[in-house]
Amino acid sequence: MGSYNRVVLLGNLTRDPELRYIPSGTAVSEIGLAVNDRVKRNDQWVDEPTFVDITLWGRTAEVANEYLSKGSSVLIEGRLKLDTWEKEGQKRSKLRVVADKMQMLGGRSRGSQPGSDADSGGHDMAGAQPAAAAAPALPPQDEIPF
Repeated sequence: MGSYNRVVLLGNLTRDPELRYIPSGTAVSEIGLAVNDRVKRNDQWVDEPTFVDITLWGRTAEVANEYLSKGSSVLIEGRLKLDTWEKEGQKRSKLRVVADKMQMLGGRSRGSQPGSDADSGGHDMAGAQPAAAAAPALPPQDEIPF
């Protein structure tokens, strides 16, 4: 039987991206994402957050570092990866997401300029992928024919 490992998450960054470069020169960034689930408890709706660690690679890691900050909304698509290690004689493990695609949501963040990739909304591992074409500029109100 085959298997399928895909994750799609929409949430807000819990901290600023942490960019570093591995010896080969490839960029890698670690981000934390809070994803809320709305549940009903004692006849009241409450947000129940889930915190997910995400790893971004290459140009996507650099774009995240440049345009995202704590609180930024982002859509992540990727795969689950289980890391295991031993510390002080105890086996440890951690489930994280390795991102394949990232799409920035909401308004402009730090350092973005009108017309930049951050303004257009999307980015994946292969390069900038605008979510949609920019809307055409409207003429001044006194030139609108109605």
